[in-house]
Amino acid sequence: MQYSLWNTIYAHFDPVAFSIFGASVHWYGIAYVCALIFALFVAHFFIRINPTRFPISKQLLDSYFIWAEIGVILGARLGYVLIYDPDRFWYLAHPIEIFNPFDPYGNFIGIRGMSFHGGVVGFLLASYIFAKIKHISLLPLLDLVAISVPLAYVFGRVGNFLNQELFGRVVGENDIFGQKIGIIVNGVLRYPSQLLEAILEGFVVFIIIVLCSTYKPLTNALIGVYGVSYGLMRFIAEYWREPDAQLGLFGSLSMGQILCLIMIALGALIIFYALKNNSLKTKGACNASNNQS
Repeated sequence: MQYSLWNTIYAHFDPVAFSIFGASVHWYGIAYVCALIFALFVAHFFIRINPTRFPISKQLLDSYFIWAEIGVILGARLGYVLIYDPDRFWYLAHPIEIFNPFDPYGNFIGIRGMSFHGGVVGFLLASYIFAKIKHISLLPLLDLVAISVPLAYVFGRVGNFLNQELFGRVVGENDIFGQKIGIIVNGVLRYPSQLLEAILEGFVVFIIIVLCSTYKPLTNALIGVYGVSYGLMRFIAEYWREPDAQLGLFGSLSMGQILCLIMIALGALIIFYALKNNSLKTKGACNASNNQS
């Protein structure tokens, strides 16, 4: 078979963007920074155009953003070590090494290995603590995050692709479409699952949440919508993504799919709670109006 330039793109692309003072800066790192900045930009955009739907000041958002990012980074790294890393017990015995960006020889290698689901847990904990300290409601903050994250997430998945990691499954011999979009990895043609995830978990989820944000009964439920929609899209995308070698499959499901099912269930519970709560508020407002009249 004759491969195209796209199929062999990894042979012509260096995941290191540049080096500074001997430290290599990867495209993935640049993509991650772009994701953070873009998420903040989107959040500012929505509180400006719809202050009633997202009643959060710019100052509060900027402060919250720092808390949320610390939670995401800590949770994502710890989640990867505890769930995916085969050396988890060594890391637990040497906890400082979990966040050590240098190898035993003193070379800067960065912090590698992040878990999305771990990042979600860290983010939720940080958000809860922030809301308690500031004495504000948690759900409006989460609504804003739910609509701000999906497009930023695209940068992360593109960063995975450029960093040549989280490869897709091997393309079948009879899959004509897969043969065209596949990428050669160590001599084997694989699906570009990172880019498929960017489309499904980024663009598709964003469209779903934007549409749901216009539905008033789903006020304070967008984080639940995010959980359900992301979980569903990630569950689908996992069929093109190679399961982690150290974990493999559990029956016919990958670890990622199992975590997505949990995420979908929790998201559905949040939606149910918000719909019920908003319905009670609406009935209460109607009764108060009738009594006054």
